[in-house]
Amino acid sequence: MIDIQLKPGEPEYMQIVQQIRWAVANGNLKTGDRLDPVRTLAARLGINASTVARAYRLLEMQGVVETYKRRGTLVAASGAGMADLRQVRLRQTLERTLVETLAMGFSLDEIEAAFGLQLAAWHERRAQPVAAEQRIADGDRLHGFAGSHDLALEALWTQARRSHAADTFSVRYVGSLDGLLQLLRGDVGLAGTHMLDEETGEYNIPILRRLFLGQRLCVVTLAEREQGLMVAAGNPKQVLALQDLARRGVRFINRQPGSGTRSLLDYHLRRLGLAPSALQGYDREVQTHTAVADAVARAEADAGLGLRAAAQAFGLHFIPLAIERYDLVTLAEARQRPPLSWLLDAVSTPSFKSVVAALGGYDIAHTGDEVNI
Repeated sequence: MIDIQLKPGEPEYMQIVQQIRWAVANGNLKTGDRLDPVRTLAARLGINASTVARAYRLLEMQGVVETYKRRGTLVAASGAGMADLRQVRLRQTLERTLVETLAMGFSLDEIEAAFGLQLAAWHERRAQPVAAEQRIADGDRLHGFAGSHDLALEALWTQARRSHAADTFSVRYVGSLDGLLQLLRGDVGLAGTHMLDEETGEYNIPILRRLFLGQRLCVVTLAEREQGLMVAAGNPKQVLALQDLARRGVRFINRQPGSGTRSLLDYHLRRLGLAPSALQGYDREVQTHTAVADAVARAEADAGLGLRAAAQAFGLHFIPLAIERYDLVTLAEARQRPPLSWLLDAVSTPSFKSVVAALGGYDIAHTGDEVNI
């Protein structure tokens, strides 16, 4: 048994997930150790049993624990080797990039030289980031958003146009990672992200701390949302789980590299031991959840990964996979500058929350929660 301490400001189930993952990684929990039963831990922490059950389900999806009817929830054999798996993943990621660039006709010498230059540029950017004052002084940047697509965001833009933010706010859906990089470079004033840090099991915050070294950020939770497989109404191809995407005749449609949805898919494929090439259509990419849903609705694809809200909007069948947190990120110094202040203030209003709740597949319990890191 480990001592779990809950703090305000973060979803309770994610705090449980994070602390159990750290206990496994640090050796405080070992393979075969039994976790507290759901109701026992809930009573000890003074929270709802469904919150603990949600945490255990996420840990099981991440391969950290395994649940048995008679033996309870145990630390999985793979859990003890998370550090080794992390290195394997790093090597696989670099190998994939190397193979792709070689296939494009670049030589090893060219690749090595380009990688060295890019790494040096990254170190320089980390050492001398664009000054916060310089970014804030450029008002155009404060009017720019880049990040992952979300249906709740569409509702936010609509609400903002009805109030102060007018039609001058520039929106680019480029994926979570590219959105954060544009914020880091000072190209935009606001980024939207939902990236799972596999090492801690927490969304966004650990990744932000690594990317924005020494910079103060304001993070506002847009909502927690359900991600899963979207298939045609009636599920004619009988797609019940990710493994079914590798079946012959099942056509998949994917999101672009750098998007949080693409990262979520790749994470689960690795857990299942499925190569991306096993999915027909893995390389077919679109930019938004609605584009994925539209392709499935038009029978141009049999399945895609996306939001429950998008599936409902297009009348599709939905198979749940994960619950994730979508955050809006800006410089702490820019938080009170218009139009960012108007937008971020709108997130916590009852009118916005009611619109998001009506979309379906969203949990607004922490919508508008704000933290400075």
